[in-house]
Amino acid sequence: MATPEHPNFVFFQPDEMRAESLACYGHPLIKTPNYDRLADEGVRFDQCHVQNAQCVPSRTSMMSGLYPHCMGHRSNWHLLRPHEPHLFKYLYEGGYDIHWFGKNDLLARESLFCIKEFREPQGAQRRNPYQLSDKEYYSFDFQPLDCEHDEVGDYIKVKAGIDFLKSRQEGSKPFFLFLPLLQPHPSYTTHPDFYSLYDPKKIPDLRPPGLDKKPDFHRLIRKYRRLDELSDDFFRKLNAVYLGMISYTDWLLGELMAVMEEEGLFENTVLIVSSDHGDWAGDYGLVEKWPSDYSDPLTRVPLLVKAPGKKAGHVVEGQVEMFDLMASVMELAGLPIEHTHFAKSFVPQLAGEPEQRDRLVFAEGGYDASEPHAFEGQWIKNDPSVDGIYYPKSLQQQEVPESVCRATMVRSLNHKLIRRTSGQDELYDLGKDPQELRNLIDEPGMRETKADLERAMLDWFMRTSDTVPLARDPRKFPSQR
Repeated sequence: MATPEHPNFVFFQPDEMRAESLACYGHPLIKTPNYDRLADEGVRFDQCHVQNAQCVPSRTSMMSGLYPHCMGHRSNWHLLRPHEPHLFKYLYEGGYDIHWFGKNDLLARESLFCIKEFREPQGAQRRNPYQLSDKEYYSFDFQPLDCEHDEVGDYIKVKAGIDFLKSRQEGSKPFFLFLPLLQPHPSYTTHPDFYSLYDPKKIPDLRPPGLDKKPDFHRLIRKYRRLDELSDDFFRKLNAVYLGMISYTDWLLGELMAVMEEEGLFENTVLIVSSDHGDWAGDYGLVEKWPSDYSDPLTRVPLLVKAPGKKAGHVVEGQVEMFDLMASVMELAGLPIEHTHFAKSFVPQLAGEPEQRDRLVFAEGGYDASEPHAFEGQWIKNDPSVDGIYYPKSLQQQEVPESVCRATMVRSLNHKLIRRTSGQDELYDLGKDPQELRNLIDEPGMRETKADLERAMLDWFMRTSDTVPLARDPRKFPSQR
């Protein structure tokens, strides 16, 4: 049974939803009334950054409080295994029932023992309207879903969560309801009511392609996907559909919150909204994301939290890291953490306490030539049908492995440095250039800033290079019988 010491939780997690595309984060066109309401009645973290720009590494980090390099979770093929600590295992051991409706990019099959109920409902199929020979084929521009609302996969997931909330029995264990949706993850499509909700002509100017000193993978992605053959208007249309997808998830959140109110849960349940990473959505003439890119459209995600007895309408302007979720939920649940981690609880900020404005945040990813098993496309055999719409991504990683080399980002509120083993580094003055249009890596006037950030990155690697187990082992042999 939930108590103030052990509250219930609902975690609503759209996939690939960047912060800057929500109204409560300043987007001038989109309508997201339910996200806005949650920001008004809870706490909005203005600068929340993920630790990796890919689904699985970001989620494993988010749930463990460990950076990807601490556990080797930098690929989409290595999920959390039974021996590894994570939030859901702790909640299970602490007496929580965990109900999970949506995609699994987190736990290996052997680790699902801690989940009481899990399902990944499938809905209407997404359809590519182009032929393989068309230049738009690999752009993720799909036709609207041909279905009713109750046939959309994400609706089915949220409806399963709603059914669970309605079926709860008095006196049952406290719960954690996890709703990891698919939208607004590409392909860019959604229900017809939302697909054409926004006029592409009214989309704010996108970040332009072909900028000087951007890493080579910008050019390569555009080449491999034939994006360099598409017009600016085409990318504005993609961005408009992406906004429609976000508005669809906002509508789903409204359906969920309405039931929480009907069931008397809205005021006494911790409601969290965030995402695993963002999406270019046409910015820089690019689509989707890339393992070794750490531009703000990919790392900055919304984080909205409404918790019982906490402050309403508060905005946290200092930076936080997405994996702070683990430490924060554990504190709110009144449970101890029994492994070394690097997450920092944001519970004090939920009560309105001042944030740490000088905090640096980090992200990392990519693959080294010494680990071919981490790259996408090991199965590529010059056959586009092998990997479908992801074929260009896989082919590029196999043919130009340096384009997905290891990379690390350190970001302050004012500056960002990205180091890559390829040497294609980036440095931005975020105060003057928030859209990261001008790479200052070679500017003489930025040498001191660059050196300061490099030292911070080195110190961070030294502090987080490994973790010592909390349990000790006896050094003597066991007694003989």
